[in-house]
Amino acid sequence: MTATLETIDCCVPLRAELMSDDEAEATANLFKALAEPARVRIVNLLATSGGEPMCICNLTEPLGLSQPTVSHHMKRLLDAGLVDREQRGKWAYFALKGDAVEKLARVADLDGVCC
Repeated sequence: MTATLETIDCCVPLRAELMSDDEAEATANLFKALAEPARVRIVNLLATSGGEPMCICNLTEPLGLSQPTVSHHMKRLLDAGLVDREQRGKWAYFALKGDAVEKLARVADLDGVCC
């Protein structure tokens, strides 16, 4: 199964009564996309950008990474369906997908599960 927005569509909350193998795989793929500190930092930068798409050229310095490395991480986030990509001339701009962020919040919601 390739990690696409379809993957996020079939994620279920971790507190679901019963999770199928496909749902568990889709949820794992979502977490794999975020299992790299640089990608978590990218999501953080996009989340705090005031909703404005950000160019990769504006992400390299705060991340301390080269453009090819940032592009690689953005591709992983794009494939996971967490970001949208917009081409403006030779530059690519990225923004968090609102529905993906909502689904991620629902997947990770463990409020009231234990302790």
